[in-house]
Amino acid sequence: MGPGLTLVATPIGNMGDLSPRALAALKAADAVLCEDSRTTGAMLARLSVAQRLIPLHDHNEATELPRILEMLRQGQKLALVSDAGTPLVSDPGFRLTRAAIAEGLPVSAIPGPNAAVMALVLSGLPPEPFLFEGFLPPRATARQTALARVKALEQAGLAASVIFYEAPHRLAETLADMAEAFGAERPAAVAREMTKRFEEVRRDSLGALATHYAGTEARGEICIVLG
Repeated sequence: MGPGLTLVATPIGNMGDLSPRALAALKAADAVLCEDSRTTGAMLARLSVAQRLIPLHDHNEATELPRILEMLRQGQKLALVSDAGTPLVSDPGFRLTRAAIAEGLPVSAIPGPNAAVMALVLSGLPPEPFLFEGFLPPRATARQTALARVKALEQAGLAASVIFYEAPHRLAETLADMAEAFGAERPAAVAREMTKRFEEVRRDSLGALATHYAGTEARGEICIVLG
């Protein structure tokens, strides 16, 4: 790991998915920028890695940016991780990465786990092209507006599998909104707890999935793939 900013993908559940390169980068870094120091600290403790942690999240990224950029200008080696998966993908770090690139500072990445791509390849739906939408708005009206925008893209010619992240307590109502927007017969998949002990991928129509989760409590991290 040379001087500069290195984006390091970390496991989405199973610690065995941390690559040797990722572990080496975390050990070699002068500091690890993390979304939540408790989550990253626990991961590093399991790996017997003692490292300086600097919290970097949506609420402090703007204020921390000048200090971190100065560390990079001084030639320090900084690793950026999120709580799980690939940094920047529905996680903090984009503003820092863009600012570092704009200044010509070294930026590299170590690839690894990503929940959206894993859900896509497990869904049984066409893997390409695909559109990643991340989290939908939590409030019903805003969520329905966001789904209407995707529907408008389809009406304009988009033909792609669409990937969403969702919280377990909103899964049933989100699937119901999707069935209303795209039709109850639209094929879809719900992937949860990927790489973990209770991994499950349920493939069915939006209507059937909405009915199932209306009566079945969902737990864990969830991805929805819309055919």
